[in-house]
Amino acid sequence: MATRTIKVDYLARVEGEASLKLVVRDGRVDQAQLSIFEPPRFFEAMLRDRDFTEAPDITARICGICPVAYQMSSVHAMENALGVTVDGPLRALRRLLYCGEWIESHTLHVYMLHAPDFLGYEGSVEMARDHGDLVRRGLDLKKAGNEIVALLGGREIHPINVRVGGFYRVPTKRDLAPLAERLKRAREAALATVQWTAGFDFPDRERDYTFVSVSHPDEYPFNEGRIVSNRGLDIATADYDSHFVESHEQHSTALYAQMRDGGSYLLGPLARYALNHDRLRPLAREAARDAGLGPVCRNPYRSIVVRAVEVLQACDEAIALIEAYEEPDHPAVAITPRAGIGFGATEAPRGMLFHRYRLDDDGSIAEARIIPPTSQNQASIEEDLANYAEGFLDLPDEALRHRCEQTVRNYDPCISCATHFLRLEVDRG
Repeated sequence: MATRTIKVDYLARVEGEASLKLVVRDGRVDQAQLSIFEPPRFFEAMLRDRDFTEAPDITARICGICPVAYQMSSVHAMENALGVTVDGPLRALRRLLYCGEWIESHTLHVYMLHAPDFLGYEGSVEMARDHGDLVRRGLDLKKAGNEIVALLGGREIHPINVRVGGFYRVPTKRDLAPLAERLKRAREAALATVQWTAGFDFPDRERDYTFVSVSHPDEYPFNEGRIVSNRGLDIATADYDSHFVESHEQHSTALYAQMRDGGSYLLGPLARYALNHDRLRPLAREAARDAGLGPVCRNPYRSIVVRAVEVLQACDEAIALIEAYEEPDHPAVAITPRAGIGFGATEAPRGMLFHRYRLDDDGSIAEARIIPPTSQNQASIEEDLANYAEGFLDLPDEALRHRCEQTVRNYDPCISCATHFLRLEVDRG
């Protein structure tokens, strides 16, 4: 029996540490594994017995690339438990903050992590030697997102201005005015990014995914809505556990998530786009059409184009939010601690992020559960490796290894975030 094994001990150009293994027997993929071997970081345990007000600052430390997603999911879950609704200008500021994170995170992935795969470079440093103007455009676009997060969050990484009920400090219209002018230039760069990525040479691969995302009736999803799929799922966030389940696989420290009725599902740009295409702003929808996407995209290698469309969407919405902004009377709504269970699901750049908290009477956290997008996508990543690799088996080992790595990078995985929990059992005989 002819056996061929492709191993990548350390994946490059992803956030965190992981490896992959592909075993081929007699021309068929027998095994495809994405191994996440970072140690669990025990954030759920760290949150226990802390006051509910501490959750946004603690969860922001889970990820330096998408801290806003963790903060927003935690505050929505806490507000759900405490019976609090945040609307008006404060809600608009939350969407603006999320725009900033999408711009900086997606742009980092598009220009620095994923584009080298399509242009034949080992990484962004090598790419910059021949395409310095493109890399500078990407860095400038990313900076626009960072400036939003810095203004609203207090700093670019691990923001400190977010609180349950709103913010510690809110900007004035005068504070936001220079940002609006900056974003108009960023919007032009984002449109150019869609056009640039649309011209890449994409492998002709598609799969009939189960798409899952948050969905809002009037908005492209950031931080509010129901959980929906293209298979008819339409549930409240509180019903997440009735439809999704996690399990431990021996080769990974991250838990796998699957539908309770069996099968993997796909989170992230392709899912959001397919399930919410009609809620894109006109400029982003037109750019997607001109890029040849159509209302649904099932080719994961073209996810780089969809990410670029979402950057354009975020830039355009950020400008609209700033132009319509009216300063709130107070930076936050009043909160009274009480016992309760709260749920929150928001759309991190990589896909839906779920939080669940149980609070005691004094507002202390009795239980915390955080399910990141990469751990939910892990089963789908492995299925892509198995399905698509068979079409690349005629390639030499080095070229096949590259295709496998590119397949993983389609997801922009955040490996560190995915190592959220592990039950450890030691049998000493």
